[in-house]
Amino acid sequence: MPTRTDSVPLDDLKTYRPPSDQEPQIRLEDVIERIRAAIPSFGGRAFGGGAVAIIIVIAVIIFGIWLATGIYTVAPAQESANQLFGEFIAPPSRPGLHWWWPAPIGTRNVVAVQEIRRLELGFRSTAEGGPVIGVPDEALMITGDLNIIDVQVIVQYRIKDLEAFLFQVDDPGDPERAVPPGSPEGLTLKDAMEASMRQIVGQRSIDDVLTKEKEAAQAATVTLVQTILDDYDAGIEVLEVRLQNVRPPDEVRDAFDDVVRARVDKEARINEALANQQDQLPRARGEAQRVVNNAEAFKQERILKATGEADRFTAVLTEYQQSREVTRRRLYLEAMEEILPGITKFILTKEAASGVLPFLPLAPGGVPAAAAAAGGGQ
Repeated sequence: MPTRTDSVPLDDLKTYRPPSDQEPQIRLEDVIERIRAAIPSFGGRAFGGGAVAIIIVIAVIIFGIWLATGIYTVAPAQESANQLFGEFIAPPSRPGLHWWWPAPIGTRNVVAVQEIRRLELGFRSTAEGGPVIGVPDEALMITGDLNIIDVQVIVQYRIKDLEAFLFQVDDPGDPERAVPPGSPEGLTLKDAMEASMRQIVGQRSIDDVLTKEKEAAQAATVTLVQTILDDYDAGIEVLEVRLQNVRPPDEVRDAFDDVVRARVDKEARINEALANQQDQLPRARGEAQRVVNNAEAFKQERILKATGEADRFTAVLTEYQQSREVTRRRLYLEAMEEILPGITKFILTKEAASGVLPFLPLAPGGVPAAAAAAGGGQ
């Protein structure tokens, strides 16, 4: 029996694909063919062929890719300075995904404005743990007392105004620190910092910069360099100026080290003396207070004793006025009771004392010579 075959249009046979488990592959020719089928009159009759349609499709794709390049992201610590035909447009208000016209119509500059940046003046640090390279042209400065000093400074700063930072100062840049031209953190910041540091150091003696007024010099430098940068409208905020290493030149360093050690010893002796003073003064004050308290107690004792004796005398006087003879005899007996127990008494009989002058010994407990002679004769 003959097999029945249904009639299938030729165009359908061209697009027929056998079933497959794999994903169909998209080819550019298939996309163009479908676009041509969707706009046959535009591609065929209006322009007279399929080549023009292919060019239009490619142009549309390229235009879409160009528009897609305008998508960008702003991180939380970043800001974007956008330009439209060279004119500055205010940056986005918050971080996230944004779109802006790609070049050459628009330009965007995404900058980390919250990042703490660092400038080294007078030295250059190498890899971590490596040696520090000094830069004498930047580090050597003259103090107010005409001494030469080697100052190494670290400056920490950040961007406070992105528009001013990008467009207000035309700086040649600093290739040594990889700062591109146009950014004021190149030679502008470096020269302003060096000029400020030299002015502050030139107003102070070498001892002040080395020891006593180091913190004050740092604070004054921050104020001065910030004033200069604000006058330039550089859009930079100086956060900290730290004197990393302040020392005299190598030729006279040993002498200055001796002076510094002597000053340290002097301060140590002064501190020891102050400590001794703080220890001895309370002791002396306590001893003085003890003497005062003893004197006050003795005073009160004498006053009370004198008052008691006066009162006793007044009482005796009153008794004497009432009974004079009795009071006189009582006073005599009381006096004898106090006196007689404390003296040595000699009793001589009539026989021992007759005919010979009695000799009383001066030593206590002795026996008169006459009494001894009388006793021996019996």
